[in-house]
Amino acid sequence: MGKGRTGVELRNYIRVLRKGWIAITALLLLGLAAGAGLSIAQKPQYQATSKVFVSVQSSGSVSDLSQGGSFAINQVKSYADVVTTPVVLQPVIAALGLNIDVNSLAGKVSASSPLNTVIVEITATDGSPEMAAKIANAVASSFESTVVGLVANDQNGVTPVKITLLQQAVVPSKPFTPNTPLNIGLGALLGLVAGVGIAVLRELLDNRVHNERDVVQISDAPILGGIAFDPRTPENPLVVKDDPRSPRSESFRTLRTNLQFLSIGDSPRSFVLTSSVPGEGKSTSSANLAIAIALAGQNVVIVDADLRKPKLAEYLGLEGGVGLTDILVGRAQASDVIQRWGDTNLYVLPAGRIPPNPSELLGSKSMVALIASLEKSFDVVLFDAPPLLPVTDAAVLAKSTGGALLMVAAGRVQKSQVSGATMSLQNVGARLAGIVMTMLPTKGPDSYGYGRYGYGYGYGYGYGYGEEESRSKRNPKPAT
Repeated sequence: MGKGRTGVELRNYIRVLRKGWIAITALLLLGLAAGAGLSIAQKPQYQATSKVFVSVQSSGSVSDLSQGGSFAINQVKSYADVVTTPVVLQPVIAALGLNIDVNSLAGKVSASSPLNTVIVEITATDGSPEMAAKIANAVASSFESTVVGLVANDQNGVTPVKITLLQQAVVPSKPFTPNTPLNIGLGALLGLVAGVGIAVLRELLDNRVHNERDVVQISDAPILGGIAFDPRTPENPLVVKDDPRSPRSESFRTLRTNLQFLSIGDSPRSFVLTSSVPGEGKSTSSANLAIAIALAGQNVVIVDADLRKPKLAEYLGLEGGVGLTDILVGRAQASDVIQRWGDTNLYVLPAGRIPPNPSELLGSKSMVALIASLEKSFDVVLFDAPPLLPVTDAAVLAKSTGGALLMVAAGRVQKSQVSGATMSLQNVGARLAGIVMTMLPTKGPDSYGYGRYGYGYGYGYGYGYGEEESRSKRNPKPAT
């Protein structure tokens, strides 16, 4: 269980990185450019180091040598501090003819002593490699004479401390700063961290539904399938008819198959197709699903129950002036206004004229009776209903059917909107039969082929469209 959870979390992290790769790449390149720019803008500085050895002159006995060594170790840090004092640096300025004051020279010179040693390392920094070496050597020479002068002679007139030059500073061959590889590396690291941080922050602040994982967090209803986004849908809404071998058409056939498992035994085979908000592909999905069911040999009727903005008649190329509203007010019989779509087993009941009271009509006893009649006459009954959040039509209608199929547009609808839609169904006691993801992207981490909806691509279809079409020409049940 722990390994499975770790695997899921890792996939989520990878998905976040894939979604934010543009920002991550941009900030990484920006960091690289900033590091390179900083290196170019910095004036090269060179460092040269000289080393001196601090010793104590003694009579030569073992005891004296030991005491002298301990004394030198204890005193050497104090001697290192002397290096940057005016008494050492002023002679250097005079000797080299430097046009700077003591404080400026002190900023160019540093001294240190490795732990438990009697060695003082004198380092000089300058824009000129030659001058850096000259300053380091001149400071070492001045330091030697200064320390000797600071320590009083012993009773024999001998200076107890001796400064010996161990290593002269040499002219450096390359600058100490800028460290171009380091600057570029740090810039890239900071840019990468900033890019990842922005990607993660954007994911945390993004309240839209993108994939199955987001849907599962909102509802326990089964996810019946996913429909890929196609920018040609407004011009070509009936993809199952016009392009039957496309992956998008296959997704509707898969949805048709999954829908069969929702209707087991005597359970109603009528469903309301709705969405949370407008623009989630509800009507086009309804039409294509109905065509897919009809081409499989089942008798299906699709009812345009969107009595506010009906679209089905337009999509299917039928006359929609007379339809559902005429039946509900008693002006017509169902058998008079239900139209057969071509020579298939698909029948269409248009919305008819737009009434002033859609919710009341859809919740009326006449509507309940019509639903029962259609369920007896057809294998499957589909209702294309308005979105749930703006109006209550779909929730009222779903209560009298086998349940609602909620269309969820990936990347467009908010999680709170989907949650509100499911709550609207619960409030009236309607069943949420399943969820269908629509407008899934075809590229990227939330794409149609990235997750569980990848069955459409690279799938060898073993049957012909003509076989389905021939099966659909059987005699349909009469409409009542």
